[in-house]
Amino acid sequence: MGAGVRTFTKIQKGSNIKTSKEAVLLLNMGGPSNLYEVRTFLTNLFNDPYILQIKSRFFRKIISSFIVNRRLETSKGIYKAIGGKSPMVETIFSLTQKLNSFDAQRYYTYAMRYTPPYTEDVLRDLQNQGFDSIILLSMYPQYSTTTTLSSLSEVHRCLKLLDYKPSIKIIERFYDDITFNQSIISQIQSLIQKQDSREFVLIFSAHGLPESIVQKGDTYQEECEKNVEILKGMIEQSGIEFLDIVLSYQSKVGPMKWIGPSTDEIVKKYVDKKIIIYPLSFTIDNSETKYELCIQYRELAQNAGVKEYIVSPCLNDTQEFVEIIFGLVKSLKGVK
Repeated sequence: MGAGVRTFTKIQKGSNIKTSKEAVLLLNMGGPSNLYEVRTFLTNLFNDPYILQIKSRFFRKIISSFIVNRRLETSKGIYKAIGGKSPMVETIFSLTQKLNSFDAQRYYTYAMRYTPPYTEDVLRDLQNQGFDSIILLSMYPQYSTTTTLSSLSEVHRCLKLLDYKPSIKIIERFYDDITFNQSIISQIQSLIQKQDSREFVLIFSAHGLPESIVQKGDTYQEECEKNVEILKGMIEQSGIEFLDIVLSYQSKVGPMKWIGPSTDEIVKKYVDKKIIIYPLSFTIDNSETKYELCIQYRELAQNAGVKEYIVSPCLNDTQEFVEIIFGLVKSLKGVK
């Protein structure tokens, strides 16, 4: 794990601790559970200073309101196309249920950044239950200020607000975890099945970022590139061959210059070829995997003349992911 783990100890003096059992808090962005919640999701997303990097809260609120009003109906249309809601909350709930069954020594729960259950409410519940030790696990494999840091900053803000001082351990990233990467390769192999992998272009599609954020020191792009290099090495060692292996970035919005190459351009490039896409930066399916990759880019691929187009699901609530998370937790220093 190396740089992916940080440890802080802040034991509250005189607190009424009711349990020595450790809690594991999974942190993710969240997604609307119905169409009415889409506005809430967008409003919270674009008011996040790590997303819309405008120093003035007043001007950020004005610009955020403009963006939300402009994108609301389009976003509702996207969620209508995938069942009227994001699959994220139900999936992560199922994942924590399976984790609690798998690891009886700990209590697993989750908090969302932009939709319920919110971080403050979940931490208040842990405080009321008397947990004096919490492991924070970012559900984003690669670290970014826009995801990981945003979630962790919200945790620390809420801890201070609640005057809650448990011992905290943090898993910030896990893109270099061997078991995690083995699961990715196994999932890709299972989707190709008996077909010849040499006929496929393997695209690792990650969420994009504006170049300006990377230029400020965000390590996300670097970690995505390192992740793909790790995967390439493991694929080569396993004897699997692909026509090509490419890293690309999706979900570009607005006029700013974003990191590339873009996934849609890469898809159009491989006319008359077979394509399999793995959503590298997501562990739980959401609108960007279920709509952008599975619907929007599938139509693009068909129109471009791509022979076959396969999208891998995320790890979601699979037993493989349960064991990956358990392994990450167990790898922390001092955790039994």
